[in-house]
Amino acid sequence: MPVVRDLGVLLRLRNFRRLLAVRLLSQSADGVYQVALATYVVFSPENQTTPGAIASAMAVLLLPYSLIGPFAGVLLDRWQRRQVFLYGNLLRAALACCTALLLLSSVPDWLFYASALCVTAVNRFVLAGLSAALPRVVDTERLVLANSISPTAGTLAATAGGGLALGIRLLTDGSDAAVVLLGAALYLLSALASLTLPRRLLGPDEDEHHVRLREALTTTARGLVAGLRHLAERRDAAHALAAMTVFRFCYGALTVMLLMLCRYAWSDGESDGLALLGLALGTSAAGFFVAALITPWAVGRFGRYGWMACCAGSAAVLVPALGLPFAPVPMLAAAFVLGLVTQGAKIATDTEVQTSVDDAYRGRVFSLYDVLFNVAFVAAAAMSALVLPPDGRSALVVLVVAVLYALISVAMLRRRRAGRALQRAEGRE
Repeated sequence: MPVVRDLGVLLRLRNFRRLLAVRLLSQSADGVYQVALATYVVFSPENQTTPGAIASAMAVLLLPYSLIGPFAGVLLDRWQRRQVFLYGNLLRAALACCTALLLLSSVPDWLFYASALCVTAVNRFVLAGLSAALPRVVDTERLVLANSISPTAGTLAATAGGGLALGIRLLTDGSDAAVVLLGAALYLLSALASLTLPRRLLGPDEDEHHVRLREALTTTARGLVAGLRHLAERRDAAHALAAMTVFRFCYGALTVMLLMLCRYAWSDGESDGLALLGLALGTSAAGFFVAALITPWAVGRFGRYGWMACCAGSAAVLVPALGLPFAPVPMLAAAFVLGLVTQGAKIATDTEVQTSVDDAYRGRVFSLYDVLFNVAFVAAAAMSALVLPPDGRSALVVLVVAVLYALISVAMLRRRRAGRALQRAEGRE
């Protein structure tokens, strides 16, 4: 198979393998840590979970990224990205240990959330840096394949980490602290793996013109505007980011629904709910894996916008068909579909941004990308909190999500036709 052959070539690239190892370890730690937070908020016996409580937790943990994101972009375009991976993961390992201590102590919830926020805040630098560094270790011809393998493998690693965290929590009789310490160990391993990469390999280039760091930090708003202007000049990347933001909103709304269904509708106790959640994560991970296999072919066949239109159109049809019964088996099938279409669209979006945006702006644009992701996810959780009943069954949420997917599909098809018309016009000149 061509994909298997190209994958073999890609994995023979030593620095790609090393960067991939950093991602896998880092994102597996993210999965462990995120599951620890989710189980503490949703499945702790002392907590009476509501959609509003889930939305509040997401807002506390994610909305501050709207402020951190611009700083991350400005600094990523000035700091050596290898050093971001090294010190970022070392810092997260130390902070995760602090979180574990707080879980063992009787402290107010706000202190726990503050500690968790510090850990996840550093994640913005690491993930944006991983995406910005990828074009430095593969050639342009294999960038689509690299975007299929690397982020998808990271997502699978996060899912595996989450599954491992669920297993440890069940084996340790609900010890969230033990799970968080596992995440800390994985962050430490990711930091050590980054040392295998040459310090200057991942950029940014030192000959790029940058303002002084102090000026950059004090004029972050100006840097953000510059990134937005650059993105506005790259309309293909801007349209892809807009579509992916709506994908993320839909994913967030259905995630909150799934959490409530696992907590109350489909289980009689904590263990049953955690087992169902773990099964849903594994099913979604299978969708991510399939997306990694078929997206390079699909992008070559339909183009990036065409493939995004296919993903959104499929979700528009299958999500209500599988989700409206609100039964575990069809909903697990829906989780697979969501994993496939969301990851497939993300691979196409990542490639569009990486190929359309100049390297000097890439860190800022990917930081903006992260901000849009987080705001969309929290907005979806807030919307779900307003309409979801206590057991999570809401036909309204499923139907609204299906309509949004349909709108994305139509918009991407129009963008694809416009791009082809422009190419034909340029060819006649």
